[in-house]
Amino acid sequence: MKKLLLAAFLFAGCFSYAQEELTQNTIKAVLTGNQSQVIQLAEAFPEEKYDWRPAEGISSVGEALLHVAGGNYFLASKLGFAPPEDVDVMNLGKITGKENIIAALKKSNEFVLENITKVEDGSLNEEVDFGFMKSNKLGGLLAIMEHNGEHKGQLIAYARTNGVVPPWSK
Repeated sequence: MKKLLLAAFLFAGCFSYAQEELTQNTIKAVLTGNQSQVIQLAEAFPEEKYDWRPAEGISSVGEALLHVAGGNYFLASKLGFAPPEDVDVMNLGKITGKENIIAALKKSNEFVLENITKVEDGSLNEEVDFGFMKSNKLGGLLAIMEHNGEHKGQLIAYARTNGVVPPWSK
């Protein structure tokens, strides 16, 4: 009986660990897909459209892409992952040119993907103050995924308005 209880305890512990790992890897997989499509859109826009905006006071194509990059760094920093030393988060908005903007976005994507699975096991329910909301770490990971998806939708609308067909829908 003791061996059976020990086996059940060990199995439950492994299941709990596997469940957390599954959660983080699932978020990472969905986010990877969203990020890929945002990059495809960024690459599909001609450079002369990077300053296009639907109306005064609304983010341009380039600004929306840099906002995603900044959001990646901000949310990850609240989860305990400082941006790389060579990234000046406060001046991301000053980056210009299609190639530079795409490079900054790709770097932020890689950074956040690298860190998602580093959220410590058993800490997904720990509360974090993101400034605009209080949530647990799982909520923070989901916010990263949702933020990328939200701006993918924005960029799809920008693309369609400008005659740019999202590459995956051709």
